[in-house]
Amino acid sequence: MTMENKTNDRRSVIMIVASMLIFGTIGLFRRYIPCSSAFLAFIRGILGGLLLLVFTRIRKKDTGEKLPQQAMIWLAVSGAVIGINWMLLFEAYNHTTVAVATLCYYMQPTIVMLVSPLLFRERLTKRKAICAVIAVIGMVLVSGVIESGGAGTGNLKGVLLGLGAAACYASVIIMNKKITGVDAYRKTTIQLLCAGLVMVPYMLLTDGFGKTEFSAGTIALLVIVGIVHTGFAYVLYFGSMDGLKAQSIAMLSYIDPVTALLLSALVLREPLSAAGIVGAIMILFSAVFAEKRVKEN
Repeated sequence: MTMENKTNDRRSVIMIVASMLIFGTIGLFRRYIPCSSAFLAFIRGILGGLLLLVFTRIRKKDTGEKLPQQAMIWLAVSGAVIGINWMLLFEAYNHTTVAVATLCYYMQPTIVMLVSPLLFRERLTKRKAICAVIAVIGMVLVSGVIESGGAGTGNLKGVLLGLGAAACYASVIIMNKKITGVDAYRKTTIQLLCAGLVMVPYMLLTDGFGKTEFSAGTIALLVIVGIVHTGFAYVLYFGSMDGLKAQSIAMLSYIDPVTALLLSALVLREPLSAAGIVGAIMILFSAVFAEKRVKEN
């Protein structure tokens, strides 16, 4: 049975909604963790990867079969890019609001949409092209550059870091197309561990280890980000796949950015201008509308 023909079951819906709600709170947690973005990415990758490793062994999802060398190379490279992606996103949270950084990050579907015709010879339909234009205009509105000449709530450095994170994640999506025949849990375990390990040489060169204040509160928050926001959230996310339609997965995934937007406004009291709200709607609408078209084709 294909994913498109599946009937959504209640347990799977609850699991993916829970995972998206967890992912959507990571910006809030970042605000209260006084460490370098590289160190946070390191902790997230190692703890999340180890939890997934334990999960696959307990559930016997890892057969221990040796992976082809080409698959391992792609997994290592894509994992390293995931680590860089996290570091850029965490740094974006430091330079702009959680809402703006998250919306910049959710330009990734538009990036994939635009490069797919070049890399995979996929046709860029009229609807996809219109959605891409809408998303770009929305991004300009969210960034605040029109209202403030480049220095508004959407701090330009934070915007660029968020877009850099989006570009990295878009490249991971593209690289994942090269990785076939590998169980999703096993693939993600390797990628998470590589994401954490790639931060080590960077931190050694930039003194990233020495910038962390290891109080009890900080350690608790780091453990939550690594275990809950990464390992546990991925277990829920992948565990929901077998009981959901592809279209439902795509639609429910936008609970993540919506949660981040609400927390940014309600908890952190971070402002989003009227133009920014319009831009946010344009970005999310374009992504949902483009995905709907893809699935219908």
